[in-house]
Amino acid sequence: MKRFASLSAVLAVLIAGLSLAGCNTVHGFGQDVEKVGGKISGAAQK
Repeated sequence: MKRFASLSAVLAVLIAGLSLAGCNTVHGFGQDVEKVGGKISGAAQK
């Protein structure tokens, strides 16, 4: 069980790193999250 927890932590860090690398900056990441939020909000209003 301890191994699963450490593996999960490593995967979370890798995913976060790749996400930030894909956006190039934290500011870009914020803009991407904002766009996704807007799309979800628009879909919910339909």
